[in-house]
Order: sequence, then C-alpha cells, then structure tokens
Amino acid sequence: MPPKLPLAGKTIVVTRPRAQAAPLAEAIAAAGGTPLIFPLLEISPAADPLPLSAALERLADYQIAIFISPNAVDFALPKIIEHAAWPPGLLPAAVGPGTVKALAAHGVTGCLAPSERFDSEALLALPPLVAVSGKKVVIFRGDGGRELLADTLCERGAVVDCVTCYQRSAPTGSVAPLLAAWRAGQLDALTVSSSEALRHLLAALDAKGLVFLQSTPVFVPHERIAENARALGLHSIVLTGPADSGVIRGLLAYNWPLQTQPG
Repeated sequence: MPPKLPLAGKTIVVTRPRAQAAPLAEAIAAAGGTPLIFPLLEISPAADPLPLSAALERLADYQIAIFISPNAVDFALPKIIEHAAWPPGLLPAAVGPGTVKALAAHGVTGCLAPSERFDSEALLALPPLVAVSGKKVVIFRGDGGRELLADTLCERGAVVDCVTCYQRSAPTGSVAPLLAAWRAGQLDALTVSSSEALRHLLAALDAKGLVFLQSTPVFVPHERIAENARALGLHSIVLTGPADSGVIRGLLAYNWPLQTQPG
C-alpha cells in the first residue's frame, strides 16, 4: 500500500491572483492536498496607459529596469517587446524568483534578484543597486504599494521613474465557497501572500466567517504580512519561507491537528 501523502485530506486555499495561483495549487495537489483557488486580488491593466507608453519610448535611456512582481512583467513586457528589442545595456532586476521566471519566459535573462529574502530591502542590498548615483532607473509596478524602493534609490542618487502598468482591486466574487467549505469542516488552511489581500478577505467576511478564519491557520511567506495579520486581529499565523517554495515547505512541516475547524 503506498504511503499516505503529507497533505492528504487537507483543503488549502490559494489566494494569489488567478494568473499566479497555479504553481502553488499544483504543489499542494502533488502533496495530496486539495487546493481551493480563491483569488483575493483582481489584476487589470493600469487605468492610464500613457506612462507605460512614454517609458517605452525612452527605455534605452535607462540603466536598470526593476519589475516588482510577475504581474508587472505580464503587463509591461509584451508591450516592451512589441515596441522594440530589449536594450542590450539595460539591466533587468526583480524582487523575487517568480518575477525572474516571468522575465525569462519572455527571453529577458541575466536578471538581478535576491537569493534569500525576496523583498525590496533584499533587492536594495545588492551592490548594483547600492552604487546607483547618476543612473536612470525605471520601476514597473502596480498602483499603490510601498515607496521604499523608489525613495531609497533616489536617496542614493539615482534618477527614478515609477511606471504603473497594472492595478489591483478587491475580488468581485462571493465568499460563499469559503463559508461553505468552513461549515462543512473541509477548509484546513489559507495561504496569503499579500497584506492587501488579507484586508480584502476580512472586509468580505461576516461575524461567523471571522470566527472560522480565527480558527484556521493562515500561512504567510513574509514577516511583514505576519505583522499586519496580527495587527488585524488574527492569531493562527504561520510564517513560512519566502515565495511559493517556502509556503509549500511550511505546509508540509506543519503539525496538523486532527480537527482544524470549529464544529
């Protein structure tokens, strides 16, 4: 008889935007779990396309192009490639491995990226982004978000242009699938990769849903998300390693109780 897979019998919610949900969902399924894809962020093109168009016209003037996320790649790279070839002197940079992979899928290699922690702080610690005085840097990103990257590069003497190429919004769908799984005792954990996504979930749940959420482990890949979750009143927070690989390792290592949901 084959050994029982480590996540057998567990239903785990994947809350990444739909376009980025598949790798984690497939890893959960490979470990015997049942992934429930429930995006907590919807991604769409930027409301104003002109900043991206203007950046494309002067792309060869930059020395460094930073992509904040796979979404930034998905919404900017096709237009860049359509406009012209990637400039040979332009160094691509990314916050995490998912973005590096997305760039490589479009033929953009040699990407500068952190190798351990995947956040703005880790990217800023890399030598090419420390010695940037006088260099021109373009940051492709979504609307809102942290300004640490742009502000720090400016403080270091770089000339920085931030280009919004996509926008995030709350999901338009109902939370009924989550509530139904919780009521049936068939929702064992959530994975959350964004503080903004977690806020959308809390805003959508009623009082009973919040009780369910409080009793369910929430796996997060960064300490900042864990801090925000605790500030929002959640207690069952499991901090994992970074990226999807860290989340799946955290799920596999977790000491699952016999009953994770209220009756």
